Amino acid sequence: MPHPVVAELIDLLALERLEDNLFRGQSRDIGTKYVFGGQVLGQAVSAAQQTTTPEREVHSLHGYFLRAGDIDHPIVYDVDRARDGRSFSVRRVTAIQHGQPIFVLAASFHAPEPGVEHQLSMPEVPSPEDLPPPEPIDAETLAALPPKMQRWLTRQGPFELRHVYPRNELKPTKRPPYQQVWFRLIDRIGDDAALHRAMLAYASDFHLIGTATFPHAISYYQPNVQMASLDHAMWFHRPFRVDEWLLYACDSPTAQGARGLARGLIYDRDGRLVASTAQEGLIRVLPARQE
Repeated sequence: MPHPVVAELIDLLALERLEDNLFRGQSRDIGTKYVFGGQVLGQAVSAAQQTTTPEREVHSLHGYFLRAGDIDHPIVYDVDRARDGRSFSVRRVTAIQHGQPIFVLAASFHAPEPGVEHQLSMPEVPSPEDLPPPEPIDAETLAALPPKMQRWLTRQGPFELRHVYPRNELKPTKRPPYQQVWFRLIDRIGDDAALHRAMLAYASDFHLIGTATFPHAISYYQPNVQMASLDHAMWFHRPFRVDEWLLYACDSPTAQGARGLARGLIYDRDGRLVASTAQEGLIRVLPARQE
């Protein structure tokens, strides 16, 4: 049996089938104010995958976050089988909570076939074994934080991380808008490729838009900083396993108008580019509260 937090993530992405094209997913409180965007994304991908044939694999997805999700209630996923062609299938998924759409997703599936191939090289970075795990927050600093933030910062998640350039999110300093993070599931799981893709979609929401805050010495944890994912795009290129080390290389080419753009390339240990991501997020810096 996998580690309990890994088993919990598997259950979270499995979904309950209510009808041929209708699914229900539970939500988990991981310390965020609202439902974690990666959860909704991963569950929407899982719902779409359950309406296609196994030989057709999701190769691209584009989603929009419409409303904040309620952690205390389940989410219903309504799948529209938009098209099934000779080589491609398209699915549209609407995530519904309290009678309103909170997220919409369009995903394309393709039966693998041979073709031309090239990729950008993986950045030269230390191996994950040569990097330390994130340092725990000291008890005094932790006690001064809101309860939800304490839970977010202290819970054991299903992924272990190794930051190439660690950053103190509670006391951020200015730095260039890029980062590289090794990550992998903390326990081995089976060979179900669809599950690995749904899990990678889940994990792809970590670190991405936060990269856009680096040049401004701000972070999500500051009370006067308001951040939210607006959209999320992802492309799957080659087979991979989320229970083996993957490198997430993120950069942010621009931020303006209270929005920031971030891009990501995900490589496996052998330097193969397995997935790409892009995300725009809301970034508002509000006037600091006067004590």
